[in-house]
Amino acid sequence: MINLTKLWTGVAQPADSLRYGGGNGHGSCMPTEARARKPITVWNITRTCNLRCVHCYSDSNAMQYPGELTWEQMEKVVADLSAYEVPALLLSGGEPMIHPRFFDLVDLATEAGLKLTISTNGTLITPEKAALLKAANVAYVGISLDGIGKIHDEFRRKEGAFDGAVRGFKNCHDVDQKTGLRLTLTRHNVENINQILDFIEDKEIKRVCFYHLVPAGRGSEMQVLGADEARGAIDTMLARVESWHKQGIDRELLTVTQPADGAHLLVRMENENHPNLDEARRLLTWNGGGANSSGRGIANIDTQGDVHPDQFWQDIVLGNVKKLPFSQIWEGKNQESAEVLSTIRSVGLLSLEERQARMTGPCADCKWFNICGGGFRTRSYFANNGDLWGSDPGCYLRAEERLATCEVA
Repeated sequence: MINLTKLWTGVAQPADSLRYGGGNGHGSCMPTEARARKPITVWNITRTCNLRCVHCYSDSNAMQYPGELTWEQMEKVVADLSAYEVPALLLSGGEPMIHPRFFDLVDLATEAGLKLTISTNGTLITPEKAALLKAANVAYVGISLDGIGKIHDEFRRKEGAFDGAVRGFKNCHDVDQKTGLRLTLTRHNVENINQILDFIEDKEIKRVCFYHLVPAGRGSEMQVLGADEARGAIDTMLARVESWHKQGIDRELLTVTQPADGAHLLVRMENENHPNLDEARRLLTWNGGGANSSGRGIANIDTQGDVHPDQFWQDIVLGNVKKLPFSQIWEGKNQESAEVLSTIRSVGLLSLEERQARMTGPCADCKWFNICGGGFRTRSYFANNGDLWGSDPGCYLRAEERLATCEVA
């Protein structure tokens, strides 16, 4: 994640320590470098969903799927994640609130000391359920929105989905449950960013995450943003961040699955002689972008118990929690995961010079490689036929921005 609010304004934000050092977010472990972090873990607890979104990476439908974890298996996963001290657990789906033991799982996870986030379409959040989420000390509820009114309904393939999501926001707001908006940027909704940002202001939403599209699942049929569209989107976000800051509004805006956003931010800061330039550069360099994300700082457990480097990278299976605890899989204790993790993590374990020397395409001679780590590795893997060292096709930096004298931290 790139926290535009933190980097542009310098104001402290939640989870700064996870992204930029100074703490691990759970327990007392404080990694000295990004590659030593425990993973934020995305757990798809069910594939069943009441919507059928056009960009769904899990290709979910309103049906039952065999083989999902039993309650006893889920209890063991929670105990293991807590003992392993993952910094945060994100429950997703499908639609996680459809799971028959959703609130039992929420209570179990929070009682185990896990920092819990819910990723939901929001349509099932009644006033009563919002109160239960608040009572369980859920850290954050992320509600997905892909446009205003009809645009959102078209993305979700259900009339009334937008109104349902709005009710979910309101119900959470009424009980003071921290809630944010999650949006996947595509070529079909990028022109509506200002409308989305206006909606956030009107509903007093305190957090928004803009995901760059990763072509996976049903989303594989959609197109990532063009370079000008991506640049325009980030510049629009930065203008709104600055406006909120000047008004004294505490609102967090982040982008996800595109480390090149950090490089673009620094280019802007350099050109404008921004007062936070040096600190933003230091924080982004510590983070390392894609070199320390999938398979290192982010992990996924799917509905069948299979463990993946992230929630989009479903064709790489590291092991299964029905057979071996997540912590042991992630530490490479089984042959299945050890070789794959070694390969994926070599992107981060090699020296900066060694990593970049292996890259092909624009990343090979980009001066910002120490900032973004070669972009989002999962999207690169898909686009380059399984080559881990190809460049991220979602990168939108111009040649003249990439090819200046290399700045290696």
